[in-house]
Amino acid sequence: MTHDHSSCCGGHGHHHDHSHGDGATGAADLSGPAESPIVVEVTRGGMVESVHRARACIVDAGGRVLARWGDIDAPVYPRSAIKALQAVPLVESGALDAFGLGDAELALACSSHNGEPVHTERVAAWIARVGLTVDDFECGAQIPYDAETAAALIRDGVAPSAVHNNCSGKHAGFLTTARHRGEPTRGYVRFDHPVQQRILGVMEQMTGQDLSRAPWGVDGCSIPTIGVPLGAVAYAMARIADPVDLPDARADAVTRIAKAWRAHPHLIAGRNRFDTAMMQASDGLVLVKGGAEGVGCAVLPESGIGIALKIEDGGDRAREVALAALIRSTKVLSDAQWARAATLLEAPLTSRVGQPVGVVRAAGGWLVGS
Repeated sequence: MTHDHSSCCGGHGHHHDHSHGDGATGAADLSGPAESPIVVEVTRGGMVESVHRARACIVDAGGRVLARWGDIDAPVYPRSAIKALQAVPLVESGALDAFGLGDAELALACSSHNGEPVHTERVAAWIARVGLTVDDFECGAQIPYDAETAAALIRDGVAPSAVHNNCSGKHAGFLTTARHRGEPTRGYVRFDHPVQQRILGVMEQMTGQDLSRAPWGVDGCSIPTIGVPLGAVAYAMARIADPVDLPDARADAVTRIAKAWRAHPHLIAGRNRFDTAMMQASDGLVLVKGGAEGVGCAVLPESGIGIALKIEDGGDRAREVALAALIRSTKVLSDAQWARAATLLEAPLTSRVGQPVGVVRAAGGWLVGS
């Protein structure tokens, strides 16, 4: 179905009366709009035990909203789901090429990685190449998402460092751009630092929004996260999928980013992670990226469309199943590809001893054919 997109995907008329001088915003209604449908249900035995509501939309590169659920004009914090946008200046500034970096580093700049050695060793080598060290990261130390890697650190008595932070690749990109442009590396996470202001400009241009009065907060890795209408986030993803209307330099940058994203699904997340499994199953026809608090995005280059999703209660388990259902509704993947991604559409629940006890699945009725 087609809907008027003027209020979410184009122009600069979407304002919210929030001060962002110190990162504070006005009180938000976290209950979600009444029309947000139940998109995921969690069963245990013969009963639906829990449900999750969401807002979502599918948008093409012309800004047309092809499908929508809930209020897509209200802002969301996209969190890590838009790391591909945050990586644009790394390419556009010439920093990536100036330091002899390639697709692997560009994928890591877009990643929320597991902290496996394949991730951390590459990030450490990258930051050394630009003449910096782990001490220059301002994202903070984090225990690796990957259980095997975390257990190995504990066994070896090694404390996790900032390279284990799931956002360390993104921060390496920020520092690389700052070094290339001769900007201070200290304080690169601050809202007013040139690195973050450059990213804000990219976000405005890619989403078609004036974000000068947008709400903002501080993300888990210490950088600003900007409130953007959900429909405009999907529009930005669609413009990565089909950059035909972008200026040449921007089109080249997002094309290179999409190529790296597609080529290195394991670097984007890692083993036992939804994003990596979904991209591997799709043979590169779908690029996906999750973010905290139930945000997810997808780029479908063959179809020239973008998807954005916000689970109202912030649940990751719902985001993954709902995003898979939205991708399936586009019919871009074959039955054989979905057969490899069966557990992404319906995730099993098990007891501590491994006994199947229920499922996390898409709720009936909100998607055509569901």
